[in-house]
Amino acid sequence: MPTAHQAPAPSMGRVLRSSTIDLITVQLRDAIYEGLILPGAQLQEAVVAQELGVSRGSLRESAQRLVQDGLLVARQGQGLRVATVGVEDLEPLYATRLIVEGAALRSLAGLPTVRERRRRLAQAFGLLERLHGLAHQAAASESPRSIGNTDLELHFEMVRAAGNLRLCRYMSTLVMETRLASLGHPRGYIVRTDVHAVHRERLDLVVAGDGEAAVAQLQAHFADTVDRLTGRSPGPVATAIVDITEGDQQWGPIGS
Repeated sequence: MPTAHQAPAPSMGRVLRSSTIDLITVQLRDAIYEGLILPGAQLQEAVVAQELGVSRGSLRESAQRLVQDGLLVARQGQGLRVATVGVEDLEPLYATRLIVEGAALRSLAGLPTVRERRRRLAQAFGLLERLHGLAHQAAASESPRSIGNTDLELHFEMVRAAGNLRLCRYMSTLVMETRLASLGHPRGYIVRTDVHAVHRERLDLVVAGDGEAAVAQLQAHFADTVDRLTGRSPGPVATAIVDITEGDQQWGPIGS
């Protein structure tokens, strides 16, 4: 499983009951999110079950949950493979994210007082400060995984802060699809290292109560992101390539 110093997938909530199936599902989702199992890779059922210390039946049941979530794909005669999100999927993916995240931004900006907006966004501002610190570290361009993780955590946190459970569920799936797109990109997993400034502008707009301006800013940011990832970007931005093997990830046994 991902090592302790690595951020878990923002899409993961707490396991409400500690059944083996639940724990395996969390383990598999985190492994996909962190790149332990890459997009398009086959799930080696016997190997993974042995390393997790669980039965193949339990692993199969957990894997079927991820098939339903669209993270694993079952093909006749080929077993289970991790889903892929290609370059051609980026525009609809980010268009859908704009709908979900935009709804959350409007809801937060519509809260009656600045104090309440700031209270709801306290964790988001904490993540923003973490991003700012990471961007100014000397080794930021050499170890960008933490920037990519924190960026997605911040996007997810702003949806969570709106208090709409349905939006959170949709965003959970979209976060995982975004990570699959990053891990499977033909030019490698590339993150923008100066993204903290974009987040700060959006947060400030929400705190000021200007939801429409915050959504317009997010739309422009997503358009720039899609242009960059599809090679249409008109100008250079500060980016770095994530080393997928960074962090010495490994599976570990699961206790029920």
